[in-house]
Amino acid sequence: MNDETTTDTLDLTRRFAGFDRLDEPRVVIDEAVLEDNIAAMATLANDAGVELRPHAKTHKSIVIARLQKAYGATGFTVARPYEAKMLIEAGLGPVTIAYPLISPQTIATLLSLAKDGSDLRFIADSDETVTALADGARLAGRKVHVMLKVDVGLHRCGVDPAGDMGVRLATRVAGDPQLAFGGLLSHAGHAYGAGSPDGIRAVAAQELEMMTSLRRRIEGQGIEVPCVSIGSTPSIICHAGFDGVTEIRPGNYAFYDLTAVRLGLVSRNQLALGVAARIVAVNDRYAIANIGSKTLSSDLGAHGTSATTSYGEAWLPEMRAPLSVAKLSEEHAFLTYGDNRPPIGTPVLILPNHSCPVANLSGGLLLLEKDGKGSREMRVEGFVGNFR
Repeated sequence: MNDETTTDTLDLTRRFAGFDRLDEPRVVIDEAVLEDNIAAMATLANDAGVELRPHAKTHKSIVIARLQKAYGATGFTVARPYEAKMLIEAGLGPVTIAYPLISPQTIATLLSLAKDGSDLRFIADSDETVTALADGARLAGRKVHVMLKVDVGLHRCGVDPAGDMGVRLATRVAGDPQLAFGGLLSHAGHAYGAGSPDGIRAVAAQELEMMTSLRRRIEGQGIEVPCVSIGSTPSIICHAGFDGVTEIRPGNYAFYDLTAVRLGLVSRNQLALGVAARIVAVNDRYAIANIGSKTLSSDLGAHGTSATTSYGEAWLPEMRAPLSVAKLSEEHAFLTYGDNRPPIGTPVLILPNHSCPVANLSGGLLLLEKDGKGSREMRVEGFVGNFR
């Protein structure tokens, strides 16, 4: 059995529908759960009076992006230029590229795709990134909207909110005729390591305090801060209020995963993504499923968190507790079965620790339709490939 306590069982009825039609493992999405998750976040944003600009890197699917738009998303967030390109070409802007770009040519090419400058927002956290954005703007003959990235504790990218760099860069952007200062943007990804809802809420409170303090310092220089944007699904679910916040950028909420379950954010029945596989061999130690690290990834949790030693949970039909995915090779999952030896050929649904890399590695998602009548292909179309 799983090496962690199972506090809730999983409704497997729809999730095992159509297994007999699959001739290979597939990453499957429960449409009903997906829609519920998207609707719940839209309600949270609406109740808080903030805009919702989901991070599309979780699903990399135009179909899902359109569903998020239908539920009120006012734009999208991405990490890569090709993701921005495909969303813009699908008419799903405006898009925020929440990743520092240092190539003026890439910036200019992106600007040429947009209807106007407001269809795209970029981030800066250094003199080099501001220079690249200004050069790209001149190449494209467009004004660039720039968000200042703030490091609120993950220590990845961003300016120190207590230092001088943030005010100085905001002043530089506001004074450049090629640039427009768009506001502040943060990502409290370290919330994934907080361990509990209370711990996450403390991270969210600290993020809010840092962003508010920096906003006031910039405004003290006579510079308008039109937007304060925060991200991270955990710190939005377990928030500390949204005073002064104008938009949120969660991503993982569309699918959730076992990391969200361990953090106490959701139950297993709120996980929209799983991997449909089968038992292909059984020995005295393990049952072997026909899926491995090339699909599940070797991720133990977002941002390097590792509150588990398992690579996922393997649910079999009519079982009230899962088997643990003890280890992986590229195309095999090793499941510990204890006294419940499964027959070869048994279908298995594996819930991953981190849904984002699984969707990325899948090459295509299979949607399990909410009416229970079947399934349909949902390609990650437009999100695979290089930026041109």
